Amino acid sequence: MRAAARHSAAGTLTAALLLTTLAAAPAGGASDPFGTSRRAGAAAELRGTAVAAARARQTGIDFGRCAADQDMPGSMECGTVSVPLDYADPGGRQIRLSVSRVRATQRDPHNSKRKVPRQGALVFNPGGPGASGFYFPLIGMLPEWKRIAAAYDLVGYAPRGVGRSAPLSCQDPKRFFKGPSQAPTHPSASYKRERVAQAKAYARGCAERTGGALRHYHSLNNARDLDVLRAALGERRLTFMGASYGTYFGALYASLFPSHVRRMVFDSPVDPSPEQIWYRNNLAQSAAFEGRWADLREWIAEHDKVYGLGDTAEEVLRSYEKARARLAAEPAGGKVGPGQLQGAFLQAGYYDDYWPLRAQALSEYLKGDPQLLIDIAGPVREAAAEAENSSAVYTAVECNDAPWPRDFRVWDRDNTRLARVAPFETWDNVWTNLPCAYWLAPRQRPLDVRTGPGEVPPVLILAAERDAAAPYDGALELHRRLSGSVLVTERDAGSHGVAGGPNRCVNSYFEAYLLEGRLPSRRAACAGRAEPVPSPSR
Repeated sequence: MRAAARHSAAGTLTAALLLTTLAAAPAGGASDPFGTSRRAGAAAELRGTAVAAARARQTGIDFGRCAADQDMPGSMECGTVSVPLDYADPGGRQIRLSVSRVRATQRDPHNSKRKVPRQGALVFNPGGPGASGFYFPLIGMLPEWKRIAAAYDLVGYAPRGVGRSAPLSCQDPKRFFKGPSQAPTHPSASYKRERVAQAKAYARGCAERTGGALRHYHSLNNARDLDVLRAALGERRLTFMGASYGTYFGALYASLFPSHVRRMVFDSPVDPSPEQIWYRNNLAQSAAFEGRWADLREWIAEHDKVYGLGDTAEEVLRSYEKARARLAAEPAGGKVGPGQLQGAFLQAGYYDDYWPLRAQALSEYLKGDPQLLIDIAGPVREAAAEAENSSAVYTAVECNDAPWPRDFRVWDRDNTRLARVAPFETWDNVWTNLPCAYWLAPRQRPLDVRTGPGEVPPVLILAAERDAAAPYDGALELHRRLSGSVLVTERDAGSHGVAGGPNRCVNSYFEAYLLEGRLPSRRAACAGRAEPVPSPSR
């Protein structure tokens, strides 16, 4: 799932009741997930993973200078690791994953004369699906990461399908950015028919451009790739940090390879319950974003003297709707319509840091200056290929991972109901995921993520209470499923991703775990970070 203010108690209850009602929605046809054929297939893939890992251990990764067009600092090294396209056939077609590394500095950032013992490699995945962690090792240059960068080789990689790692594509990147576009919160029947046709065409494009290989791009293979990468790095056991979707296949890894786990950090987890993957998780996300959108409007209203968009959340909403109507009639710069406006403010739902600039852009646009809105919301044509690739991987993984409703009437029923109380993201989320209704490749059955007492070392789970991209219930569910895990909550906060950020309390738990293996004895909480400081309109 893709794709984070203060939920009032009433709002949270409304969303919970709504999602309880929607839980009756079928996610696909029923079949025995533990049938004979599946067990045989899983055993073959487990053997194939062991074969591929043994091969990778012998070969290693030939790290060297990064390609000139990657423009990396000299401390970062690049290489590749080969993994089977199909783990049931480990000797068959191989694909190469791009890997990056910055070696542990082994220098105490607070005492340059003190040498820090190296603890191995820390592998990171930022989520998506479709996001690349290739540039992650550069994070060691930030002050909040220097202690971790001293002890660990920071390792990033592009998962299968992403970037240079056997990249997927579902349409011509030149046609990817469609703008300006509309974003109706209560779409008409004719608009729905148009989007259904687009979803069918997109699903066909994925199948035609990738062929039979398409079915091998899914979360279980992402977890298997992670074990091959571990072996290639020469690590007996894996130290891993996953954010957002990265927590899901990290949890799959813990379930599949429990004896290979050293330490794991799950930041902003998604709900791993098989029945939630992925249709119902997206319903939950759409409901949660409504609360986050209300939080942003409340913050803008608190700073009405700066932005002049209204001194109540309702007045700010009227200002936003005024801008939507104006952009529908005349797109800003010929390329920013209501869809681009909604996309810019959806990003602000992920990160508090985006709030001031979005509010400033809306304020200046309504005062007659559209340039800032064009700058932050307009499509960047130069990024079209990367964005199309990311979208293709997102779609392939989510569609391959689980059954989805195949009848649009199910989607229409559930989301029409949801949009009555959560209109901000609901239909945009539908159009993003609707190709899964018409997917041609075979579907996986989600693994029941679960570890028993003592099966894996204790893992650390970090979550913000008001995260909309990965609603907090997902963190609670992952905590229940991973025996011995410890959950640290950032209270009254909603940014998506909390480790290594501005919250010193969260970082203290994060560092104590990675550097010393030390966890609180039970669940812990940290006060939320300070709200962003408004930036004045020009």
